[in-house]
Amino acid sequence: MNKQSNNTHKPDFVFGKKNYVVMAIGIAVIALGFILMAGGGSDDPNVFNPDIYNFRRIRLAPTVVLIGFGIEVYAILLNPNKKKTS
Repeated sequence: MNKQSNNTHKPDFVFGKKNYVVMAIGIAVIALGFILMAGGGSDDPNVFNPDIYNFRRIRLAPTVVLIGFGIEVYAILLNPNKKKTS
């Protein structure tokens, strides 16, 4: 008779739930930046469309993507086991 223990091994994840939530937010911000970057092309290749150089595609979208990458770095470095002291 082989008795099995009732102890179930819980898988060890590298990050905590808080890290994964912040990572998901960062991925959403990065995706938003790439969506803001899209468009601005011309249907006719012989016609130049100056909308490709507008503020949204040149300044805003890359800034949003960089902010998203910053959120990802924060999510990786975040310590989920740290207790709040009030």
